[in-house]
Amino acid sequence: MQANVIKSIYLNTMQSIASIYKNWGLIKDLVRRDFFGRYKGSMLGVLWSLLNPLLILAIYTMVFSVAFKARWGTGEESKVTFAIVLFSGMIVHSFFAECLNRAPGLITAHASYVKKVVFPLEALIWMALLSAFLNFLVSFAVLLFFCLITGTEVHMGSLLIPVVILPLIFMMLGFSWIFASLGVYLRDLSQMIAMVSSVAIFLAPIFYPLDVLPESYRALLIWNPITLPVIQLRELMLWGKPIDWKQWGISFFVGIFLSQAGFWWFQKTRKGFSDVI
Repeated sequence: MQANVIKSIYLNTMQSIASIYKNWGLIKDLVRRDFFGRYKGSMLGVLWSLLNPLLILAIYTMVFSVAFKARWGTGEESKVTFAIVLFSGMIVHSFFAECLNRAPGLITAHASYVKKVVFPLEALIWMALLSAFLNFLVSFAVLLFFCLITGTEVHMGSLLIPVVILPLIFMMLGFSWIFASLGVYLRDLSQMIAMVSSVAIFLAPIFYPLDVLPESYRALLIWNPITLPVIQLRELMLWGKPIDWKQWGISFFVGIFLSQAGFWWFQKTRKGFSDVI
């Protein structure tokens, strides 16, 4: 039985990798169309992807650092430092929320593709994931620019930030496959997921450091998928601390498991999409 399970996991992994390789050209076209298409016809175009996070950053900084007098206790009490620490967590949550919120409606929003036998529906999940990751990269570039103009030190550990984000990418891939499939059958799922993604920003150390919470609450928040990436991104980039490879390794293998479980579920349930849609 154990051999059969291992064989099944292996075949599922090979199938998912083969799907990416075979459809990479299509995936790139879909990502390009999706990323630029959302700004098509607007006067500022892709600049909106820069303005949106900056506006949110300004509002949150004013509310939390000015109105609530929130501080991080890092030795610097300036509003600039608070804004940078806050924004570094917000861009991780934005990536998480965009993937999560789009997933339940991905298949129903592209119903015409379901009827096409030759179209690889799993490519839609890759499209949404990579488009969200492009938005993350744009926001990260804004963060780096903000650090540059304010004279904030950026440590060399920033080069490892793609490594830090990798487990979250795998997790979101798995969740996206699962929720994209379930969204075909459960149309209320979109509203439920929107609530979850909204709550998740307050159940991660984005507006506050994790060590201000009691130990029991910290153990609960560590299960939030964005908690570890938020902490490690800040530690690498802003505070010059190394990666906790033990925690990263656990997160990575969880991400791999979720991605493969999600792909398996999607492939098993996709046969009924055309009947429902």
